[in-house]
Parts: sequence; C-alpha cells; structure tokens
Amino acid sequence: MNAQEREVRLVRNIPRSVAALAVAALVVSLAACVGDQDTKNMAAVFAGTGGQPDELPVMMNKQPPFRYPPAAYAQKIQGNTTLRIFIDANGNIAPDSTHVAESSGNAALDSAAVVGSRELRFVPAKRNGQGVAISILFPVFWRHPDAPPLPGDTILNRTRTP
Repeated sequence: MNAQEREVRLVRNIPRSVAALAVAALVVSLAACVGDQDTKNMAAVFAGTGGQPDELPVMMNKQPPFRYPPAAYAQKIQGNTTLRIFIDANGNIAPDSTHVAESSGNAALDSAAVVGSRELRFVPAKRNGQGVAISILFPVFWRHPDAPPLPGDTILNRTRTP
C-alpha cells in the first residue's frame, strides 16, 4: 500500500449546517499568540460588536496533510480527531496554537492530526473584506479502507440531490 493510499480521507464537501456550527463554535483563545490588533478583532467578533465573519476560512491544501500512523493503519484503527486551530488574519496557523479538542481515543491518531495541521494553509476568514483572526474546530476523519464504517459515517457519504 503506498503513502497516498494511507492518507486519511478528509471530507471536503461539508454541509453548510456543519460549517455554520463551526462558526458558532468559535471561541476566543490563545490571545497571547497574536498581536494587539488581532486580539481586538477577535474580541469584536465574539463580543458581537463586529458580527460573524462574512467569509469563513478556506483550506488551500490540494490534499489533506494528515498521514495515517503506520502501526494504527496496520491495526485498522479508526477514529475522529477534532482539532482547535487558531487562524490569524493572514490565514496562517499560529505556532503551537493547535491542540486536540476531542480525542479519537487513540494517541497516535491524535498526535498525527496535530503534526499534519502544521502544513495546513488557509485563505483567512473575512469581515468587510478584511482578514480576521479566528479559532475553529477542525475535524480529521481517520478511515481505513478495509475497516467497517464507524457509527455516524453515513452522514459523511450522503450524496446531494439537485
């Protein structure tokens, strides 16, 4: 099995309701990692004075940067890791800001998610045409092609009807 086949499958067509939930889940965190202006912009977003971003951040990576740990892959271990990442007003992830918000239940999968997140690149969230700093929840779905689906996976495989 080659490395590309071992890449985790990341759902790219997330329904608007899930995206809206991500926006609703934004919190002010890691303010010490950003400058004063970014902190003020974040506070305005979350205090309601600036409102929600007009545009959510968009991942620019053509392929998800997450690599299945070989031992977990060999054992067909699956799970969902949810990361909390801070994206600054330029679309960069603040160094050392990423942490596991919800564990997959497997330390190797969670660690691989954090390591892979360092390669994520984003177009920043925007409000009134200006980049704004935000913190988001970012799901990583670890699925082995030869393992049975996990409970709840049917929502990931729904096809859209016109």
